[in-house]
Amino acid sequence: MIQHGEMPVGATVPSENEIIEKYNVSNTTARKALHELEKAGWVTRVKGKGTFVRNNVVERSINRIFGFTKNMLEAGRKPSTKLIGFHLRDGDHTRVINGREYSLKGPFCEIERIRYADGVPMMKETRYISLRFCPEIHRKDLEHSLFNIYEKSFGIQMMEFNQMLSTVLLEGNWLKVFDLDRPVPAFRVEGVTFCGKDLILEIEDAYYRGDMYRFSAKAVPQPKT
Repeated sequence: MIQHGEMPVGATVPSENEIIEKYNVSNTTARKALHELEKAGWVTRVKGKGTFVRNNVVERSINRIFGFTKNMLEAGRKPSTKLIGFHLRDGDHTRVINGREYSLKGPFCEIERIRYADGVPMMKETRYISLRFCPEIHRKDLEHSLFNIYEKSFGIQMMEFNQMLSTVLLEGNWLKVFDLDRPVPAFRVEGVTFCGKDLILEIEDAYYRGDMYRFSAKAVPQPKT
């Protein structure tokens, strides 16, 4: 119920007695259920008041270069991935990001994946990966962390991200993709990743659930001239 938005942040969670009455379970089972919810970070108990749904939004910093898997683990969530599309392309892939045109030279591998946290669809991404730098990457397990594959299988260190953030509404066919019963706002991230000066490793186009994510940035004042 919490995962599907039926119990929003701040909502009161059923008490032990209410769980016992509704589901016909023992008080031990009801107490354990509430304990597991609290342990997993979904709820918080307030003495004398009850148990409430926590703000379980995942924060993603745009100042750090790290992937979905590490982001979820740091947030105390269990990440998983489902590969839903795969193609090998010979041509180039071009995209305009922050007013500049970037071209990933072919051949490249195009993949589509859905990323989950605790079994909940969090993000849908399409990635265009250079076969020049990652030959035979299509033979790897693409339901694992790409960042780990880049580093461990091809010895690649990502040097720079250039990303563009916009907002969209997940509706229509998107509802099935994210297992939603109503439209939800989302962040769209389009980006290019470099593994050296002017060396494009991949281009991405990703959609993050706006009700499950918060993007953060850090900036420092520039010296006065």
